[in-house]
Amino acid sequence: MNGVRYTLRFPEPHTHYVDVSVTVPTGGRTEIELMMPVWTPGSYLVREFSRHVENVAAMAADGPLPVGKTRKNRWVVEIPNPKSQTPNPTSQKPNPDDTETVTVTYRVYGREMSVRTNWIERDFALLNGAPTFMTVPELMSAPHQVLIEPACGWMQSRTALPSASGRSHHYVASSYDQLVDSPILLGNPSVYEFALDGKPHYLVNEGEAGVFDGARAVRDVERIVAEHRRMWGFLPYDRYFFLNVITEAGGGLEHAESTVLMTSRWTTRTRKAYLAWLGLVSHEFFHVWNVKRLRPAELGPFDYEREVHTRSLWVAEGITEYYADLALHRAGLMTRDEYLEALSSKIEGVQTTPGREVQSLSLASFDAWIKLYRPDENSINTSMSYYTKGAVVAFLLDARIRSSTNGSLSLDDVMRGAYDQYSAERGFTSDQIQQAVERAVGTSLAEFWRDVVDGTTELDYSAALDTFGLRFKTAAPPPEGIRPWLGVGTRNDGGRLVVSQVRRDGPAHVAGLNVEDEIVAIDGFRVRADRLDERLQQYRSGDIVTIVLARRERLLTIELTLATEPPREWRLEVLPTLSSSQADHLASWLKQDS
Repeated sequence: MNGVRYTLRFPEPHTHYVDVSVTVPTGGRTEIELMMPVWTPGSYLVREFSRHVENVAAMAADGPLPVGKTRKNRWVVEIPNPKSQTPNPTSQKPNPDDTETVTVTYRVYGREMSVRTNWIERDFALLNGAPTFMTVPELMSAPHQVLIEPACGWMQSRTALPSASGRSHHYVASSYDQLVDSPILLGNPSVYEFALDGKPHYLVNEGEAGVFDGARAVRDVERIVAEHRRMWGFLPYDRYFFLNVITEAGGGLEHAESTVLMTSRWTTRTRKAYLAWLGLVSHEFFHVWNVKRLRPAELGPFDYEREVHTRSLWVAEGITEYYADLALHRAGLMTRDEYLEALSSKIEGVQTTPGREVQSLSLASFDAWIKLYRPDENSINTSMSYYTKGAVVAFLLDARIRSSTNGSLSLDDVMRGAYDQYSAERGFTSDQIQQAVERAVGTSLAEFWRDVVDGTTELDYSAALDTFGLRFKTAAPPPEGIRPWLGVGTRNDGGRLVVSQVRRDGPAHVAGLNVEDEIVAIDGFRVRADRLDERLQQYRSGDIVTIVLARRERLLTIELTLATEPPREWRLEVLPTLSSSQADHLASWLKQDS
């Protein structure tokens, strides 16, 4: 036997199960231990994938073997009478080429529609590696073969895994890492192909339903790929798959030679939704270089059983998010005004989040495991997205590099240089990224890193705006009749008007409203859950109102002074008149003349 071998079967896909058998060499050992990951790379949360595993059993050639669960994600198979050679006492590894084997069978339930989990139904299946495949920890570097027996009616399996032995639905990964990094889409998707640098690329659309415009999408995906290839200078793979699952869900997850995307069938019908999807494609594809090959040092080799903390996720995700929209504009898929509006939204997202004063960018990266993927009603007050602020900081760094070098260098050059120096097995530290930028600007950035990356100092946009000839539009005064601001988010809970979020900088916070309070009445008159906006329009900023609320079924009365909602102050526009230097920087940055 060569390495680890799996067979996947779908006897009743409508029940959302895949039956898995995994055959492993014994190496003459008296027991074999198997492991399933608790998280998947690219999504930094312990998700306990083993909770969906059932009916674990083991078999040798001469009959059943005892199998027991030893940890939340580990199982041990006992082999009372091993028949192969005595193992090397200096090695704990089974021999992957040993002919004596044990087969473990189990079932996996898959009905979570996300890019990082499994979904199995009558029409198709999306399988990710981490929630599907057990392995023997000592054999992770050995080949892992996968033979799929598709459900009745499923004609295709699409994955970046290399084909094995010329058989349909038979693949082999060089290691467990490659297996986990290669999601599989099964069913009858629509497939579109294009080539760049002689390398095939596939847009695989599951669920077009005659609505999603695949032909248009693949043309624009090709332009995105071409732009990223232009910036980086090469394509570091032999082929690439965009697995686009069109199921009214959302999200994306990067892999070395593929990505899983989720979207709506109506995405191609409106400009806003379509640009958002193209931005998702651009973001995940940029990860081909930044994360999958140029990565924080802490993320490799992968430890699939423990949280892996790094303070550099803002580099991995924030810089990627910066280039996602910038590449769309450079590729001619987004106008200059649309790009500036997208960048403005990120700046506004930073500047209107109270948590920016509490959590630094590096700490947001470090705390991803306990904060980003576990938001609650108070997250806006205590945390900052390393995606959003990371993108804005990338913009500031790009401007600083261009200004300091009179346009001869940019963040593009820094990223390419970092790739040359730190990609593959090396990885980078936070200090090395700082040093890479410092080499470009020719001066120390210790103060910038202290205040902006490791601190919570307010961002200063003046130098960046001056470099590119930009300004923030003057905020218009609130129009007459605009509703006053409470500083809360609310939800309609079966007709009850319930507070779902209280902003730290709002009047409700000052007055003492709590999340889960039900707003019953304002100034003695009941408020229906769908009429809050209408009621607030009867007041002006500065008015003092009496609110009756129910807190855990007890009626309370508080006074609250209404305020004016903070204006949208962070909308970028190009100056009416540009200096020659500003015009040059703007054109070089956007790679267009207008």
